[in-house]
Amino acid sequence: MPEPLVPGWQGRFLDDFRVGDVYRHANGRTISDVDNTWFTLLTSNTHQLHVNADYASRTEFGRPLVVSSLTLAIVTGLSVADISQNAIANLGWDKVRLVAPVFAGDTLYAESEVLEVRPSKSRPGQGIVTVRTRGFNQREETVIEYERAVLVPARPST
Repeated sequence: MPEPLVPGWQGRFLDDFRVGDVYRHANGRTISDVDNTWFTLLTSNTHQLHVNADYASRTEFGRPLVVSSLTLAIVTGLSVADISQNAIANLGWDKVRLVAPVFAGDTLYAESEVLEVRPSKSRPGQGIVTVRTRGFNQREETVIEYERAVLVPARPST
């Protein structure tokens, strides 16, 4: 007789979030030169600090910086499984702070703290979850912080 199928992680629903909970997101992501180059091309970011090693060598950083919006995108992505896997929509990012530079070769990790959970006033069975997410590198140095609000459904009735 086959073993029973165990369902995989399906993400959190509104009912699963508690103010004060902190989720250390499971995965990390190492950023490569190629990631940074492609992102600058995709976003038409022409600042030489991101794509010109000679230029960057003469700055205080000494080498190209990873585009800050790529850092935001990766850290947000790292939080999806815990925060917005079931989200209906992202409602906004606020208080984005770029705390330290990110370079190709850095590995980013993230953790999120639940700041607020409330039912939606206009959408029954849904609610808004607000989190503060911190992205940090392989040395545990914070590189980015922000708050994000997502619209999340309540757990479906079974």
